[in-house]
Amino acid sequence: MANVFIGGAWPYANGSLHLGRLASLLPGDVLARYYRAKGDRVLYVSGSDCHGTPVAVQAMQEGGTPGDIADRYHSEFVDCFERIGFSYDLYTRTDQPFHHRVVRELFLQLLENGHLYKKTVRQTYCETDGQYLPDRYVEGTCPVCGKRARGDQCDACSTLLDPSDLTDKACKICGNPPVERPTEHYYLALSRFQAELADYVRDAEGWRENAVHLTERYLAEGLQDRAATRDLAWGVDVPIAGFEGKKIYVWIEAVSGYLSASKQWAAETGGSWEPFWAKDPDSLEKTIAYYVHGKDNIPFHSLVWPALLLGSGNLRLPDRIVSCEYMTLEGKKFSTSRNWAIGVPDVLSRYDPDSIRYFLIANGPEKRDTDFSWREFIHSHNGELLGAFGNFVNRTLAFIGKSFDSRVPEGKFDEDWMVGLTELYAQSGRLIEDGRLKEALELVFAHIRRANKYFDERKPWVQAKEDREACGRTLHTCVQIIANLAHLLAPFLPFSCGKIRGFLDLGQQPVWQLVAVPANRHVRDLQLLFERIDPSRIEEETRRLASSTSGGKH
Repeated sequence: MANVFIGGAWPYANGSLHLGRLASLLPGDVLARYYRAKGDRVLYVSGSDCHGTPVAVQAMQEGGTPGDIADRYHSEFVDCFERIGFSYDLYTRTDQPFHHRVVRELFLQLLENGHLYKKTVRQTYCETDGQYLPDRYVEGTCPVCGKRARGDQCDACSTLLDPSDLTDKACKICGNPPVERPTEHYYLALSRFQAELADYVRDAEGWRENAVHLTERYLAEGLQDRAATRDLAWGVDVPIAGFEGKKIYVWIEAVSGYLSASKQWAAETGGSWEPFWAKDPDSLEKTIAYYVHGKDNIPFHSLVWPALLLGSGNLRLPDRIVSCEYMTLEGKKFSTSRNWAIGVPDVLSRYDPDSIRYFLIANGPEKRDTDFSWREFIHSHNGELLGAFGNFVNRTLAFIGKSFDSRVPEGKFDEDWMVGLTELYAQSGRLIEDGRLKEALELVFAHIRRANKYFDERKPWVQAKEDREACGRTLHTCVQIIANLAHLLAPFLPFSCGKIRGFLDLGQQPVWQLVAVPANRHVRDLQLLFERIDPSRIEEETRRLASSTSGGKH
């Protein structure tokens, strides 16, 4: 039995989740469900990032407080994650006293261990708004690629920046050019970890290629010390006399949420967080830590967070980094500011959560950018989920209802299928553990297509008239295939697989091993797993999206 920690990225509580962001988070839930089915101990945590510039900017735009904005979107996130089937052990938020306490403790540990130092710097200040500007409040031209960038990072070329690096600077609030004023801050001596982090990255296994390449680029360029505090009104207070009114910088505070959430889970459940964070476990138990996020968060998980962990004590560094590329929408980048986005609350109001999960995994941006289109989404649902998976389940169990009084007929589990499914558990499990979810899902669906072919070739509708025992054997094997599909697909499609477990009385919790359904078991409460989506919805949804960019709100 292994201890498996899974940290899902913390979405900013400044606006609704859209499908692009959901695509980068969903692998975490697949991993958690898989490892639980294997019988391992899993701690899967995340939360809403309620601090930081995006939340403050949204509050300023709406004329409210950051706390009000955070409350609204945190509640929405919780609802969305529950409806889409995320199985977090704890989903919390950064504006809680527990998180503040853990972050301040971590800050003091870094200070005590000599990894923080004070420095007077010139920071951008807006004379119009009368305040120091957080890095994201400053926009200008990236010195590396020449594209428009924020003061913390360029989205176009992924360069980590300071506002002073930008040219043509402007205040995001009022649009006026800011000035620079001296102010004192603590800095993290990130450069001192260069050699240790280089060794760590060189020995890393199971990282997505984008994480490896981008992290190697930062190391080759040389790590720069980064400010650990900022002049802000919203965030975690710096626990040092003389620094009243300053906050711990959100790029330190937010990643620390993985540790604070783990400790909060332990405090609330009576569990122990330490086995999931042990750097060198005393026992023979295996421990593995996954971090799941989008590629824009790579340096914070592959360099900054490991540096904080190294600097604070004997805590486990990330083992696997599952960093997704971007998902576009109808060929263009998601943009909430231009209303070119599909919100998760919106799509959940009209479509089955397993349909959404299936598309975002089967077409997920694992190795390259991928695209969400309504045409592909609806054809995917009708062709794969309904036409292959749902069809096989329904045609088998409905036939049993009609010809065998809804009782699993006598028969022997076909030997070839038994061997094939046993190997399928092993093969797809290895792919899931490696973060290769698309391949795992395709492998299972290849067996579903084979199962439909088996049904067609055996022709149970003919066997029922000519050789009832042979018909029973065919359907008996098909039921065994369905029962095992309910476990193999449970990490991906928890709702429909839960229905199948109900039909066949397989128990509430999926397992990751070959299972068998005895003859004469009653098939209960059969219903269709999926309904067909009328293809006319493609044009309807495309029009809805287009109208959102021309003034309507999506």
